[in-house]
Amino acid sequence: MEDKTSRENLYGIRLLTVPQAARYLGIGTQTLYNRIAPGAKDPFPIKPKGIGRLRRFDRQQLDAFIDTL
Repeated sequence: MEDKTSRENLYGIRLLTVPQAARYLGIGTQTLYNRIAPGAKDPFPIKPKGIGRLRRFDRQQLDAFIDTL
């Protein structure tokens, strides 16, 4: 049985949760949470979208960020 949040399954989703975005980027979930926290020493260059208390990353913005690396 395949993990529902595997990177291959994320390509059809436009807005990713923080754990999904971390998996998509290949970094730890806690690392991403730390980098999007207010006052982070090394803030993540892409700000997540806020939907109430929820935070979502636009996959197209993440792809553009990856292309700049």
